[in-house]
Amino acid sequence: MRLTRALALAPLLLAACVAPETDVSYLTTPGQESLDLPFSEAVQIGDLMILSGQVGVLPGTLTLVEGGIQAETRQTMENIKAVLERHGSSMERVVKCTVMLEDIDEWGALNEVYREYFPVLKPARSAFGADGLALGARVEIECWAMAG
Repeated sequence: MRLTRALALAPLLLAACVAPETDVSYLTTPGQESLDLPFSEAVQIGDLMILSGQVGVLPGTLTLVEGGIQAETRQTMENIKAVLERHGSSMERVVKCTVMLEDIDEWGALNEVYREYFPVLKPARSAFGADGLALGARVEIECWAMAG
């Protein structure tokens, strides 16, 4: 119940921190329209870029990679890296990640791969178990990063 309240308050807190004249850009990748997804891959508000949750799909498809939690985590992180780079940011600019796991018991296996992507600078992070993720994924990760 507390997590639900916190997530509901996040947009209000963000709005309170952003000046009204701040530009908002809804970022997508050309060619992604064919996937007909109901969200942008990222939104940029001033110098802050908020990525939609990523799962371990092969680029340009809705097909999950095979191989379990570590393969999905690696593909998820590569997808995050690609979105950041397409829009002028990088993994070194990530400041917050939220990790959703189909099975919280796979937290350790996820961390083995996750650490490879943040070897020095470690963003703030939350992780929780979920009862079902998009496309039957084992992991979904959303990140916030500084643009540029």
